[in-house]
Amino acid sequence: MKRFITITVLLMSFIVAGQNNYEKGMEKAFELWGENKSTEAANLFERIATAEPDNWLPPYWAAQINITSSFGEKDIDKLTAQLNKAQDLLNDATAISKDNPEIMVMQALLHTAWVAYDGATYGMKLSGTVMQIYAKAQQIAPDNPRVVLNKAEWDMGGAKFFGQDTKPFCKDVERSLELFANFKPESEFHPKWGEGRAKQILEDCKK
Repeated sequence: MKRFITITVLLMSFIVAGQNNYEKGMEKAFELWGENKSTEAANLFERIATAEPDNWLPPYWAAQINITSSFGEKDIDKLTAQLNKAQDLLNDATAISKDNPEIMVMQALLHTAWVAYDGATYGMKLSGTVMQIYAKAQQIAPDNPRVVLNKAEWDMGGAKFFGQDTKPFCKDVERSLELFANFKPESEFHPKWGEGRAKQILEDCKK
């Protein structure tokens, strides 16, 4: 009995130590990202992903850094490298957590980065895919603020491209803000971004 208790205590110690290492690593990665050290942050998230093969969050965040830094990138070689890396990471995250609306939003943003780079080449090719992703994410999580916001922003982009009025989608942005106000992430490392972007878009809606 004493031996069983000793083994149990040791196992619990290893689990706690592992959790502490994970939390410290994630906190450090977010800290680096906050200091605009995006490459270092992405690399750390990737290392954490290797150590946490059953956790979708580290590859998700590493992918997000590569995707967000791709918007506005003019060098096709750099853009391709970043988005290919992001796609590999999202594939890993999806393998761990299937039909996850947060990962779906990130996948849609990856395609949007290609469209933003060259709308003439990638718009027709990827628009249908992006709309399908948002439709599925909305079906799974209709009250997820990032799903509502990013679908609205995508719809606005499409309306602008075709010279149509973007105002009808402002109500969706407004709804996303209401959802952000009540959204509770599962942990401190789960996605909670987007509220600031929603406020910025809503301000543009009022002009």
